[in-house]
Amino acid sequence: MSAALELVNLAVPGDSAKTTVVGNVASIGYGLAAIGPGVGVGIIFGNGTQALARQPEAAGLIRTNQIMGFAFCEALALIGIVMGFVYQ
Repeated sequence: MSAALELVNLAVPGDSAKTTVVGNVASIGYGLAAIGPGVGVGIIFGNGTQALARQPEAAGLIRTNQIMGFAFCEALALIGIVMGFVYQ
């Protein structure tokens, strides 16, 4: 039996099979969407640490830019969570 048919068989009575399949695909989609912000946060803090090691007198500016970049990357992750619910 194919995986798609197994998902349909797991549907709750009264719930459409389409909703079950779409919900599963949405969770896989969010898992893939979370890779980008995760890589982005790693790059931001990795390069920020290198910048602080090379130019410690600019610590305030570098830290501010790191926090802003982190906030933008996490906003993308939150948008990924919300899209799974919007397109159900």
